[in-house]
Amino acid sequence: MGLAKIGEKLDKYFSRLEDGKAAKIKPSHVEKVIAKLRAKKSLLQQDINTAAKPSQKERLERKLSVAEDQIARAEWLLDKIGEPKPD
Repeated sequence: MGLAKIGEKLDKYFSRLEDGKAAKIKPSHVEKVIAKLRAKKSLLQQDINTAAKPSQKERLERKLSVAEDQIARAEWLLDKIGEPKPD
């Protein structure tokens, strides 16, 4: 799954959160997204280390930055939906 698809999935989760439907978001699904993002981040780091051209390295570093931002968003979302609901 590419970064764009994962980002779309996160956007849907954030939309649900804004609409007050956070209960429909399963923490396990968000954890799965985080795992995919971390795997993608690892692959990008390996590709950066083996990149031959500076332009290729810069492109991969931009992708890595996006992946790190998406991980931060997903972790924030996981914290938000994992909060106990007030009674």
